[in-house]
Amino acid sequence: MADLDLLTSWHSDWKELRAVVFGLGVSGFSAADTLAELGAKTLVVAEKAETDLLDILDVIGVPHLTGDEATGVPASVVEFDPQVIIVSPGIKPENALLTWATERGVAVWVDIDLAWRLRDKTERLAHWFTVTGTNGKTTTVQLLTAMLNQGGIKAEACGNIGKPILDAIRDPEGFDALVVELSSFQLHYLGTIFPFSSAVLNLADDHLDWHGGFEAYKAAKGKVYENTVAACVYNVMDKSTESMVEDADVVEGARAIGFTLGIPTRSQVGFVEDILCDRAFLDDRANNAIEIATLEDLAEIGVLTPHLMANTAAAAAMARSAGVDPADIRAAIRNFKLDAHRIELVAEANGIRWIDDSKATNPHAADASLASFERVVWVVGGLLKGVDISSLVKKYQSKLVAAIVIGKERSEVLNAFATNAPNVPVVEVLAESGEQVMIEAVAAAHGFASAEDVILLAPAAASMDQFKDYADRGNSFAHAARALIGDSRG
Repeated sequence: MADLDLLTSWHSDWKELRAVVFGLGVSGFSAADTLAELGAKTLVVAEKAETDLLDILDVIGVPHLTGDEATGVPASVVEFDPQVIIVSPGIKPENALLTWATERGVAVWVDIDLAWRLRDKTERLAHWFTVTGTNGKTTTVQLLTAMLNQGGIKAEACGNIGKPILDAIRDPEGFDALVVELSSFQLHYLGTIFPFSSAVLNLADDHLDWHGGFEAYKAAKGKVYENTVAACVYNVMDKSTESMVEDADVVEGARAIGFTLGIPTRSQVGFVEDILCDRAFLDDRANNAIEIATLEDLAEIGVLTPHLMANTAAAAAMARSAGVDPADIRAAIRNFKLDAHRIELVAEANGIRWIDDSKATNPHAADASLASFERVVWVVGGLLKGVDISSLVKKYQSKLVAAIVIGKERSEVLNAFATNAPNVPVVEVLAESGEQVMIEAVAAAHGFASAEDVILLAPAAASMDQFKDYADRGNSFAHAARALIGDSRG
């Protein structure tokens, strides 16, 4: 039997470890593949799994339980007697197998925990930059990665973003920095790591059904600051993020660095008129600031919004904590492009702009979108994940030209408008399938819009009730909009 306390290196002896990988998504498969490479005794348990991945597990000799065999606490798992379960982060803690593991004293990790122990595979020992928040994580992670690479620090984005962190760890050449996006699910399970710099971008209601309430969600997010070595980056405009830094147990010498849309004070990065400035990483920060970039530079990224400005300031603060020169940060900003479905202009005709922010899967993200425009026809709705959008409807009723309500949970959204914005015209889209939903939604929205208006897809809800994912929802919106206005890309 392996001693988990001794398994702290790629070069440790993992052969006697008995590990169950619970869930076979992207991170689960990466964990199983890594453990197989280490020679650990591994069993995969996944109710749902892609056939291609199971075929690969067969090739590399990893046994697996799927379908009905993987439900509850399988007898094969009890017989296997695991020392650790590496759980896919979306699985809820009250799951029967995890409850059994806790009662038996079996360790529960996520792939991030395993990656931390294996981070010395190459001689190039990477610093970790960890980023979380209700919204803006992926953009900030990608921006920071670009800034570090521009500054000569070989960096890779990973974690809750596209690339599994264990794939980054196993890169044969290694990296100087890993920029790790962390979800609240991952943070809930996460053990001890020591990030070089860390950030919580913002905090608002999200995934409350999974965590069981806001306080538990906040506590999970706050774990990102624990054991930070150099800089805890927080949102000056969101006091809850500052309180998380104050509550965190960090390495002596770690600094609290704020980012803001306003004028930065000492130890902050922010904006003076149209200039992004650093008053944190210079000797005379009491009296001076360093220019990093201008709003004109930021506009090269995409539609210039307060949300984008905040994400850029946060990324710049983390890059400066690593010593990246302001000129390199500016160059990275000017060359950066946002991923699709993040406040993306997808069509324009007769002075009307069609904006796809399908990635706005919760009210906080939709808030950032709605705040960015003056007159909006709002396409809203989907899976609400236990969150009430009433306050959002009330906040923006004065700028709403109309609301087009999609999704299968329409009643909650319709009630929110009836109660909080009774003067806003509302159209309920009754179609059930994704493509037809957007054809009807786009036609209805166009009927209300006039020159200078924005037709905004910012659903404030998840997409899986009517679409494959948020990208499918955004693509359907863009295609329907372009077809309506006769754009050849439609």
